[in-house]
Amino acid sequence: MAKGKVDALLGIVFGDEGKGKVVDVFTPKYDIVARFAGGPNAGHTIIFDGKKFVLRSIPSGIFSEDKINIIGNGCVIAPDLFMAEAKELEAAGYELRNRLHISKRAHLILPTHRVLDRAYEAAKGKNKVGTTGKGIGPTYSEKAARTGLRVGDILENFEEKYLALKARHEETLRQLHYTDYDISEEERLWLQGIEYMRTFPLTDTEVEINRALQEGKSVLAEGAQGTMLDIDHGTYPYVSSSNTTCGGVCTGLGVAPGRIGEVFGIFKAYSTRVGSGPFPVELFDETGDRIREIGHEYGAVTGRNRRCGWVDLVALRYAIMVNGVTQLVMMKSDVLDTFPTIKVCVAYEKDGVRTTDMPFDTEGWKAVYEEVPGWQTDLTTLTSESQFPKAFKDYVAYLEHQLQTPITILSVGPDRAQTIIR
Repeated sequence: MAKGKVDALLGIVFGDEGKGKVVDVFTPKYDIVARFAGGPNAGHTIIFDGKKFVLRSIPSGIFSEDKINIIGNGCVIAPDLFMAEAKELEAAGYELRNRLHISKRAHLILPTHRVLDRAYEAAKGKNKVGTTGKGIGPTYSEKAARTGLRVGDILENFEEKYLALKARHEETLRQLHYTDYDISEEERLWLQGIEYMRTFPLTDTEVEINRALQEGKSVLAEGAQGTMLDIDHGTYPYVSSSNTTCGGVCTGLGVAPGRIGEVFGIFKAYSTRVGSGPFPVELFDETGDRIREIGHEYGAVTGRNRRCGWVDLVALRYAIMVNGVTQLVMMKSDVLDTFPTIKVCVAYEKDGVRTTDMPFDTEGWKAVYEEVPGWQTDLTTLTSESQFPKAFKDYVAYLEHQLQTPITILSVGPDRAQTIIR
């Protein structure tokens, strides 16, 4: 952490890596924690003092009362879901208005965006992307088409703007023959959410962040989803609608590339993916089921089963490259505690061709594995690196050698205390 810099914490595979927990651990070192992309499709789970919180839009630094948290311009916000999330935190005793700022340039997710999301997905038939149905894609599409509503729009002539955009959505839905929906209750809560948002500081967060950097303050940029879900660099079209990579930090917060400091790449000791799309390391056997059960691999927001597999070095090398990762954070090491042998994907193979680079056509590739011994030790009770069993140290060293990047933080359990910094 350097003063006057933005450090980025990024998921570098398919998301769900445990970013929220690490941001929570990192927060005391930083002055500002900022979300730069994504919306309520991203659930960041934090567990401490026996309590569990799932944050969807609010940055994971919100539990520290002396830190500023920012929802940046690259994010999309559903006012009703934001209100529900914020009120849950307030009910738990956290005062938000003195520590949470929202960019006026962030785009709003309308109730009709969510209907459009379902309609577009239904129209794809067998080629579904596996969207969460939260309206994220249609909102970002409208942002690119320059027809969206932004947070700043709620401050002046909002009803007129809202009704005009809603009418356009309804016309599109009629053209898609998707008319069997009722948003009346959803809209009522959404409009309540708009009023609730007006009670928060709605600011030019890009100016706020850059002034803080000029004053020598430090910023932690909290990523959503993962590199392989990036709209440009992920497994397109089975991706999110935003830039989840380090470049998204610059555009999603309004900071220059030269302001980026450390880039922390967070991944699991194995691999998971939610939704459709290629996943060469996916396990369809008892091993995959066992990893899912031990790791509680179910979506924090959707509750969907996560697809599980061994760690994928092809994807990790690619993500390290495009993000400029300087340090790695390995999560959920303890999930593999009982496996006598652990596999590592070192290459992909298809039609007799083998590659260690991420291919453009990610469909149809099979994983090529190497095997390493498991440690068969309960890591959850360990509190320092000196207590690690040799086989686990060897696994970490093997990954560092293969990835040519140091693993500086290891998580050995869900609680914030079960985080070992090397």
